[in-house]
Amino acid sequence: MSPLATLECSRARDGRLASAVRIVPEETPVAFVYGGTCHAVMMATPADLADFAVGFSLSEGIVSTADDILGLEIITGDLGIEVRMWLAQPRSAAFIARRRAIAGPVGCGLCGVESLAEAVRVPPNVHSSLRAAPAAISSAMRALSAHQSLNHHAKAIHAAGFWHPGKGLIAVREDVGRHNALDKLAGALAAINVSACGGAVLLTSRVSVEMVQKTARLGAPMIVAISSPTALAVRTADVCGITLVAIARGDDFEVFSHVERIGADEQIHAVLRLEYAHPVTNI
Repeated sequence: MSPLATLECSRARDGRLASAVRIVPEETPVAFVYGGTCHAVMMATPADLADFAVGFSLSEGIVSTADDILGLEIITGDLGIEVRMWLAQPRSAAFIARRRAIAGPVGCGLCGVESLAEAVRVPPNVHSSLRAAPAAISSAMRALSAHQSLNHHAKAIHAAGFWHPGKGLIAVREDVGRHNALDKLAGALAAINVSACGGAVLLTSRVSVEMVQKTARLGAPMIVAISSPTALAVRTADVCGITLVAIARGDDFEVFSHVERIGADEQIHAVLRLEYAHPVTNI
């Protein structure tokens, strides 16, 4: 299934309607199935689905490493796409136990309490010696924009990228859902065995608390986003040791937590090197 579609439309210009065409992103149900049990259905762009499945499994704590997934199969049907996975032990047993707990009685309200606790849980603490110059951050965001291949055509797709000082932009993934794009990025980094502890996650979206939680589980010490964060996202980033840079547009941005990782240009010349020492894995 193509991630993009070309649709006919009517375009208003100078007070008149005329026939036109517009390229738009596809959005389709993607079901994650573990050992024959459907766990979640996400509305997503049908691209990089193996990365999406692995990244989702990692960020949700279903697996601890990509090696916990013994097999993965993508099945396209009339109603959507199934990504079928098989887990190694003890992850398979833990998943079954988790599903049984979710399927239990909910009248006591415990399920709701657990869901609320899960939503606001503090992610792992991130430790890193990463420092980045302001000019390098701006250059990284410009590089992200240049590598949004799907958005170049459809103009409605989020991107998540991983940037490393001295190595440049290593991977980019796109999706209509910002969470999905970040999960796909996590899966892409796992596939090429790249640790996120020495670089920054770049986002074309706003920063909600879930984006901070996913970044912390990925182990990245910095988020740079084009839009604004929520207050809870800032508090969470501060607690777990993540530098949160937002409203990054042109050469300007704002730092909301752990500003000590942002250094003056003359102090860290090496960070200014944005040659693509590794190919960007977005196409």
